[in-house]
Amino acid sequence: MKQPRSVASVLVYVGFDRVGDGLLKLPFVRGLRQAFPDARITWVAGRETSVYAGVMAGTVAGLIDEIVENAGIGLTPTEFLRGRPGGALAGRRFEMVIDTQRIFWTSLSLWRVPHDVFISPAAGFLLSSRKPPRGYALPKTMQRQLLDLLELASGREFPTPKTLELDPGDAARAAAQSLLPDGRRYVGVAPGSGGPPKCWPLANFIAIARRQAASGRTPVFLLGPKETDWRDEIAAAVPEALFPLQQESVRARFGFSPLLTIALASRLTAAVSNDSGAGHMLAIGGAPVVILYGPTEPRKFQPMTESLVTLHARDFGGREMRLIPLAAAEAALERAITMRR
Repeated sequence: MKQPRSVASVLVYVGFDRVGDGLLKLPFVRGLRQAFPDARITWVAGRETSVYAGVMAGTVAGLIDEIVENAGIGLTPTEFLRGRPGGALAGRRFEMVIDTQRIFWTSLSLWRVPHDVFISPAAGFLLSSRKPPRGYALPKTMQRQLLDLLELASGREFPTPKTLELDPGDAARAAAQSLLPDGRRYVGVAPGSGGPPKCWPLANFIAIARRQAASGRTPVFLLGPKETDWRDEIAAAVPEALFPLQQESVRARFGFSPLLTIALASRLTAAVSNDSGAGHMLAIGGAPVVILYGPTEPRKFQPMTESLVTLHARDFGGREMRLIPLAAAEAALERAITMRR
């Protein structure tokens, strides 16, 4: 590929970033800095917020120079008829704008930001200054889609990583060692997700945990801030269960830092999770993981790991998570446990 000239400023547009999104996008972010080492990189979350400005800020330190949240781009189909965006983007020009989404009217809205080069996959790259070769087909995975955009923007090749190297740090590793000390076999259980449609019934996760406890393994429930209220119900049903993220000392020191969950994952024999940020953290931490999918597409959002077992509700008759049988999930988890040996 031909290497373009040096670029001084790059705007990257996303709708928003949750933890799972942020982890999947990290290879793109790292490649972006590699491709444009001297550029000021501005990350724009047009519709909501970005975890890169919050719990994952440390993972992009030195890679992204500025994060603009709630930029008001991508909210309504008619916004492209207005003048140029205001707020933090008012009066600014970027040498390059990279649009990571495919809704055409959102791309038209983003087009209002003054630029020299515009990269966008929307409507078959209709608005894009640079286009892929004839016959190009958009990849199935989000990660490869982003890397293809980066190749188009930079003229460089970026292979798809099979895993993501992310060091949780000494403090998180030491905390994980203390919370899950040697001498037991731990199995992670992550029953939360971004919303009810992506959640397998909690009763099923409890049943899995009870089966693991009966087999001599210790269930470790990884509950995020939205699931903390589930702790008492789970603890009553599974007295052997551990809840490392709900310990007061841990919350005071780490909050719900993804890096601590990644460190905890390295202590697990295996884990089971909904399609969620926790599933991605477990995979990155090295735990063989079972991911349960309902309304989302496994190939697009699957985590970066070679130790993965997936179950999709559509293979059992529909999109509802409840259709995934408990027996199928238990068997999948036993498969994952053998991967750790």
